[in-house]
Formats: sequence, structure tokens, C-alpha cells
Amino acid sequence: MDSTLLTYRQLTRDMTRSLSAKAAEKPVALESAYYLKHIGKVTGIEGFLKDTRLFTYAMKAFGLEDMAYAKGYMRKVLKEGVTDPKSFANKLNDDRFKAFAKVFDFQGLGAAATRLPDAGQKVVDRYVRQALEVDQGTSNEGVQLALYFQRQAPTVKSVYGLLADPALWKVTKTIFDFPDAMAAAPIEKQAKAVKAQMNIADLKEPAKLDALLRRFSAKWDVAQTMSATPVLDLFSARTSSAASFSILNLKYGG
Repeated sequence: MDSTLLTYRQLTRDMTRSLSAKAAEKPVALESAYYLKHIGKVTGIEGFLKDTRLFTYAMKAFGLEDMAYAKGYMRKVLKEGVTDPKSFANKLNDDRFKAFAKVFDFQGLGAAATRLPDAGQKVVDRYVRQALEVDQGTSNEGVQLALYFQRQAPTVKSVYGLLADPALWKVTKTIFDFPDAMAAAPIEKQAKAVKAQMNIADLKEPAKLDALLRRFSAKWDVAQTMSATPVLDLFSARTSSAASFSILNLKYGG
């Protein structure tokens, strides 16, 4: 198997080509065609949630596929929107929910929300990128994690965003050698430990982000070589979802 860094470099060297190839694959192309054909016909939250195929596609595009079953939870996210600083989505530590509610802004735009470019081709682009990452994970989860971190980390507003997302946290933990036992500490202490090691603003600087990913790739490959223990599936494990739920609701008082 090629090293994590080598594979990551090969994919990102011409990301446009990598994404075009993934978008052309039949399963991806069929789901994308269905989404584009039907999303503009959705006029409200209930219609969106009712079409499970459509809704699941959108959730996967934002990396929220594990939460596609939680329609009551997502109804609240969409109903309250993002305009009010005290809305449900704005109180969650995971910025993916806020991004989802911002694109599907039924609260602010009503029926027009699904007819804007952000809810159309841009969601498809997100979906294709997700599909590429998941596909890479079948042969090397380190590559999947690196691609995800490259895409998602720059959007994180605070260290709590890293802690709330199992995949972002796995990369962060690997980079800085945080022990597994750290998960038992109060969330405030975990956040303090992360802040002591990194400036969250560095994630928005390509050069610094690249340096972090080089460090991650090297440590990931060493760890996989030294251990034959199967790696935790961060993207679908039930335990990860449960842990995320508890972190997501910290600010909300859940």
C-alpha cells in the first residue's frame, strides 16, 4: 500500500480530475441526477424530510449521513435557521449543522431556499467530494482522514469544532499525540489542551494546514505499521455518534 502522504498528494495534485472521475461513476451520477431533478421542487421543511433519498443525499454532502435518521433533530435545525444567534444550529458546537441550515434556509428564504445555486450544484459538488473521501477510506483510512481534514478543518470556528467531529479529532489527536484517556477529561480541559498545542487560525492558512497534514500522515503510517489492531471506523461507528451527540449539545444544555 502506498504511503498516506503519497496517495494524498496524488489526489490533491489535480483535485479537479479526481473529482470529475468520481462524479462520472454510475452510482454517484445516478444519485446526483435524482437530487438535481427534485431539489428545486421542494417548498418546505416537511417535504424535504419526507423524501428520504433526497434528504439523505443532502446530509451526506455535509458529512452528516450518520444523522439522516434523526429527522426530528434536523427539523429543529432547519426550522430555527441561522439568523437568530440563539437558534438551535447556532448553539451547536459542530459547524456542519450550521452550514446545512444556512444552505437550506427555509426559515429565512421559504420555498426559494432550494432554488438557489448553493442548494443545487454546490451540494452535488460537496457530495462528490464526500464520495471520493469515503472511497479512499476503503483502502487507506488515513487518506480519507487527511482529505476530510483538508476540506473541513478550515471551516472550524473553535477547538470545540474539532472535538465534536470524530474524524477531525482523530487527525488532531494523532498530530499531537493526545492519549485516548483524554476523552475522560471534562470537555473544557480537553479544549484547553488543544489550544495549548495549536492556534485554530492556522487551519485557514494553506501552508500551515499542509504542514499539519504531513505530520499526521507520517505518524499515521508509523502507527499502522506498528499495530495490527483494526482502526476505529470514525465515520459510522455507533460509539462515535453517541459521543458526538453529547458534545454537540454542550452549549445547548442537553
